Amino acid sequence: MAIWTAVSSAGGASGNLIGGVLTQSLSWRWTLLINVPIGAVAALAALRLLPVDRFRTRDGKLDLPGAVLATLSVTALVYGVTQAQIHGWSGPTTLSGLAVGILGLAAFAVTETRYAAAPLVPSRLVRMRPVWAGNAVMLLAGACFIPMWYFLSLYMQDVLGYGALATGIAFLPHTLAGIAAARLAPAVMHRTGPRTLIVLAALLAAAGFVWQSRIGTDSTYLEGLLGPAIVMSAGMGLLITPITTTVTSGIAEQDAGAASGLMNATRQIGGAAGLAALVTLTTATAGTAASYRTVFVAIAAVCTAVAALAFALPTRTARGAATAPGK
Repeated sequence: MAIWTAVSSAGGASGNLIGGVLTQSLSWRWTLLINVPIGAVAALAALRLLPVDRFRTRDGKLDLPGAVLATLSVTALVYGVTQAQIHGWSGPTTLSGLAVGILGLAAFAVTETRYAAAPLVPSRLVRMRPVWAGNAVMLLAGACFIPMWYFLSLYMQDVLGYGALATGIAFLPHTLAGIAAARLAPAVMHRTGPRTLIVLAALLAAAGFVWQSRIGTDSTYLEGLLGPAIVMSAGMGLLITPITTTVTSGIAEQDAGAASGLMNATRQIGGAAGLAALVTLTTATAGTAASYRTVFVAIAAVCTAVAALAFALPTRTARGAATAPGK
């Protein structure tokens, strides 16, 4: 899990650098076009390198209603949050989006539990304490770390005056600190257990975001970004591995794909909803520096909530096995 987290961070660093080069030398459109040949190479590599699937059943079906409901519901929720920036939280567009999203999620839950022959999210998974609590933690973690890249990128370009390439290079300390912490996470987790490490990592990240909130329009990179980058990225690197381990431990082999897929989707949903909410929050704050300070203080508060919510996770035995679901 730690290697998976570190490789993911390394891929993000490469994307920042390559994206900066393409944007500065060609066009921002190339940051989208470049994914076509990369995707083709990945598909061919999967066919050549990954083991052949072992089909255990031939009666599996694709849950199209569940997929449509889940996609539309999350889209409507995020749309409703983003409309609050323009029309306010009591605006009809905002309320309509939120209402459609909530009703869609309710319909999704009914479809999955009563009508789907092969549900996207089996109800037996949701009833497991490591799964529902771990995904709740991952949802908030996504709302912390995914928006971070957006607001720091804006700050570097709009306030510090960096170009696209310089911004990509400036993110290297964030990535390297995250990779180092991810590789360190198994050793720390062996001593503390996953739940304790999640609490400590979330609080470390919160401290980094509080430090980051001290930036102003006259801050330099060394003064305002480098130190916080190391602290909050270290917290992020230490956090993901124990959450992933907790969610996937004790899962039956046939449910491994659903559990890991749910966790990845939860992280992305948290990032989308968190970014929308934070963008809406900045409109109520006057002044560029004040807006960035408000955003990072809010993210620090969410990281603190991650630490508090982690106490809902199950404890672990000395061998690292999760306690029984619901225990």
